Formats: sequence, C-alpha cells, structure tokens
Amino acid sequence: MEWTFQSAEGLVAALRAGDVTSAELTDDAITRIERDDRVINAICVPDFDRARAAARDADTARTRGEDRPLLGVVVTVKESYNIAGLPTTWGMPQYRDYVPAEDAVQVSRLRAAGAVVLGKTNVPLGLQDIQSFNEIYGTTNNPWDHARTSGGSSGGSAAALAAGFGALSVGSDLAGSLRTPAHFCGVYAHKPTLGLAANRGMVPPTMPALPVDLDLAVVGPMARTARDLTLLLDVMAGPDPLTLGKAHDVTLPPARHERLGDFRVLVLDEHPLLPTGSAVRAGVNRVADALVEGGARVERHTALLPDLAEAATLYTRLLFSGSVARFPVDAYERLRTRADALSAHDQSLDAARLRGMVLSHRDWIEANNRRELHRHGWRQLFAEFDAVLCPITPTPAFPHDHNPDLLERRIDIDGVEYPYFDQLVWAGLATMPGLPATVIPAGLSPGGLPVGVQLIGPMFEDRTPLRLAELLEQRIGGFRAPR
Repeated sequence: MEWTFQSAEGLVAALRAGDVTSAELTDDAITRIERDDRVINAICVPDFDRARAAARDADTARTRGEDRPLLGVVVTVKESYNIAGLPTTWGMPQYRDYVPAEDAVQVSRLRAAGAVVLGKTNVPLGLQDIQSFNEIYGTTNNPWDHARTSGGSSGGSAAALAAGFGALSVGSDLAGSLRTPAHFCGVYAHKPTLGLAANRGMVPPTMPALPVDLDLAVVGPMARTARDLTLLLDVMAGPDPLTLGKAHDVTLPPARHERLGDFRVLVLDEHPLLPTGSAVRAGVNRVADALVEGGARVERHTALLPDLAEAATLYTRLLFSGSVARFPVDAYERLRTRADALSAHDQSLDAARLRGMVLSHRDWIEANNRRELHRHGWRQLFAEFDAVLCPITPTPAFPHDHNPDLLERRIDIDGVEYPYFDQLVWAGLATMPGLPATVIPAGLSPGGLPVGVQLIGPMFEDRTPLRLAELLEQRIGGFRAPR
C-alpha cells in the first residue's frame, strides 16, 4: 500500500492493526525526502538517524502493548523550535552553530505521544516574512510551482506536508505563519486560541527558554486532513507545566454542532483596506455555496462585526511594536524621526506600521484597551454565529521576491500593486483578538494553484471551527497531492 499521503489518523489505525511498522513508514519518508527535497528544500535540518532509532523504539513499544496518540507516526518540526542536539537558527547566519541542550515543550509532547521526528523545516530570516528563505538554508519552493513561495514563516512545514514528507508538522503563527503557508500549499492548519498551547522553547537562538505569555503569537498544528489537526492539537494543547500547568488542566468545550446544517456562518470576502483577488474570492464563495447546500445558515452582513479597518490598524500597530523591540537605539531613533514626520491625516497601513514601531508604553496600553473592546465585540458576534468564513491572504502563492527591503516589496492583486505587508489584514482578523482559526483547502485557482480559506471561531472553542472544517472536507474534498 502507498503510505505517503495517508492521514495520521489512518496511519495510527494501520500501525495498531500491524499493517505497517513505524520503521517502514520512516524509511519510506526518508527515501521520498532524499529523492524529492532537492528541488523543494523543505527539510532544512534532517535528523534521520535518530528518527530511525525512534521508529524502532515505537515498534518495540507497540509489541509490548503500548498505545499512545501518535505512536510511530512520522512528523516534522519548524526550525524555530528547540530540539536538543540540532541547530536552532531562525535563519540568522550569526547563529548557524547554536545548538540548544533541551527540547521545546511541544517537541517533548510529540515525543511523549510517540511521534517520530524526521527533522526541522525551513523558515524565513528571523521568522519575519511571508516567504521562507534565508542565507543558511536557502529557499523553500512551493511544491505546486517551484517558482513561487511556499509561504512563511511555517513555509517549510507546509511544503513538507504537501510533498508527503511526514504526516504532521508543528508550526507557529504571529502574522498568518501557519495559515498562509497552508493556503499557499493546499494543506490544513489551525491557529489555536491565544495561550491554549504552551510555547516554551519556540524561542530565538541563545534566548533562555522561559515560560512566557506571548502577545499575538501561538504555536499550532499542520496536517493534510481536518481530523488530523484535532489529533495533533489534543497533543499540543495545555498550559506550560512550569506555570499554569501546576494547577490547571485544559478541557476544550465540544464543537457547538455536529451537523453542517446546524452551523451559523458569517461570510466575508471584502476588506475596506485591501481588495480580494478573484481566485481567493472564488474559493470563499465555493465554500459558502457548500455551506448553503449543506443547510447551514449563511449571512454576509451583520451589525455585530467589529470595525475591520480599525481592527487591521490595531493589529498592525501591535504587531510592529513587537517586531522592533530589540532594534539598536540609533535605528529606533531614526524610525521615531520618520514617524514624527507623518501627517496626522495619514491613516494608511504603512503609517500604522511606522507608528507601531515606535509605540510608547502609554500608547500600547491604549491600543490594548481598544483590542479588549474588539474582543467583546467578537463575543457578541459569536452569540449569533458559530464561525466566520473569510480569506487568509488576497492571492494564491506569489512568485519568490527576495528584495531585502520588505517595505519596498509589492503584492500583485489582479494586476494592481499594493504594499507587501498590507496582505496581513486577513490574518490579523483572528490574531489581534486571539481567536482560533482553521485553514481548509478550497480548490485550485484558474492557474492551478491551491486556494485556502480560514474558519474563525469563538475564543477557546477551537473544536467548533475544527468540526466545521471536517464537515466541509467531506462535502468539498480536501488535500490533493501536487501535480
């Protein structure tokens, strides 16, 4: 049997039945990587010897009667996670030789669940791009079109899944870093509710792996099916055992509904600050039509929706206030001078980025207060709706663009150019208030590229968008291997 593109859930069943061994699955994945990854470049740090040893251990454990959620399943891990004995660089050349001594908490959870870790997947420099390339490991290509990006910053993980290099991967998301690569590569991803999954050890090189509460950023699962997302999220979810984990366990509420016809879904395909490309709009409408055909209640307008323009501006300011926090003082002062020169009437996202970079603590608190008002608005919306269906970015995967000045880059939306980072407005819709969001494939563009959409759900009700994703997968189909 061909195991390469089988779901993790299917592989667990096959392993339990004795139809295949973990050693066989691991050798199969390694053979495929050695054959195909030269042109995709998803696996930047292979760990094949230890993977083979872990696979043998998993097979031995199974013969003893052990059964764990991922026992013997082959997975990959984003390069930014610490794995003892392997380099953690975040793509930064000055750290190419940095090797942590301890696994990140999520790597420990993978191992405790019995997973076999094949190695690490590629990322952009400092995780700060919508593409995945760096001086150490080179460029990760989209398996559907090698001239295009796989996305970022979890682009290596998405490309690995699309190419059949393991059944699952773990990534992270601050600016769509799980969702955009999944959309570009035609796979599934889930951005958990902020704080649901412990992040310790997903930390820049040489920084201490402390159990800190991050603003905006989360760690989360990637897979080739919706049910596999839930399987991996159940392994990842839970507070850090060094802090809240001493007193609390996590029990996520069940999905609000089990039948597609019971869901109430708000559909958005227009943003006040950025147009949606025709291919992505078609993907949103394809899923919306499937919801209607399945009996769901679908609306396209509601007075309960928080202001999208203010949401994007708030998100931009909060995001970029963190991105320059460790800049040298002289660079920071140059940014402050540029920000002070802005017209008070300039309310563009470019201006929001610049103002965010020099946000004072006082102004950050005010922005955070506005965020809390948005969170309350979402609570009111989710009293009437179960999920929001919307784009992730305005276009399918775009051609590689390695212009070192990211602020000079442009994104082409149906023949018109816009500032590169403006495409983050849809990712920020869920990130700014900390909401869960599940990415599902929604078919192919006229040019043959994958198009994904996101299903945003209520805070800490992650099982609701995950269940909706599963039901939609049954109706419209899901992952398909690149041609």
